Amino acid sequence: MEAEKGTLEAGTKEQADTMGQLTAEQLAAIEDEEILNNMLDKAVDFEERKMIRAAMRELLKRKRERRDRERAARMENLRQGTGGKTSASLSKDQKASNGPGGAQFNAHRTAQAKTLSQPTSVSSPKTVSSPAQSHVARVKMSGGSAVGGPNTKDVKQMLLDWCRVKTEPYEGVNIQNFSSSWADGLAFCALVHRFFPEGFEYCTLNPYDRKSNFEKAFKTAERLADCPPLLDVDDLMRMREPDWKCVYTYIQEFYRCLVEKGLVKTKKKMP
Repeated sequence: MEAEKGTLEAGTKEQADTMGQLTAEQLAAIEDEEILNNMLDKAVDFEERKMIRAAMRELLKRKRERRDRERAARMENLRQGTGGKTSASLSKDQKASNGPGGAQFNAHRTAQAKTLSQPTSVSSPKTVSSPAQSHVARVKMSGGSAVGGPNTKDVKQMLLDWCRVKTEPYEGVNIQNFSSSWADGLAFCALVHRFFPEGFEYCTLNPYDRKSNFEKAFKTAERLADCPPLLDVDDLMRMREPDWKCVYTYIQEFYRCLVEKGLVKTKKKMP
């Protein structure tokens, strides 16, 4: 079965190189994100790009559903294998809570639940600047401004539009700015995954695990794109929304790294 799928994908890739635009059915048969990414880069027709993006969204959705089914099957097997033990454990816990030390046990569990339910307090910003803030400061000291200047507004909007286009097929990502749109880390992961799909499985990401998303995106970008980790994960975790200037600076650096590796073709580099 895997051999047939690989043969089908190879044939589809060859068709894409020789025949031009493919049908929706042929695109749906592709199970390799990298092939779709390459096709999207080469496509110039609007309708063709629309079909490829739709195929990429469906592929990510299928992978996510497949992962959920496998997880559900593992949980079901675990429940069936430990069903008797689970009931016994519950009875044991109930006896313990009603026994001589039950009051103390329940008090401990109640205190623990309250501790876990309390929202994490947002501490005041550190006086020590983050790597991205230091990078912004170095650019300013060199005679220019990383976020100012006559053409900054146009460049910022162009970079934002570029990020939006590159991450459009990814579920859970809707880039509208350089701050709140990046708060859960999925936008960083989607942008990195768009150019390096071999770096990690996007469909396995959890939008509520912000720290893991930040770390995965930055480490993958550093390893595969040679992009320095200008953003500090701990600083991002202390803020509800990241500082847009820091995010903007990091994306600029990531863009430059892609240009240097030949993964982004541009007539004029981002300043």
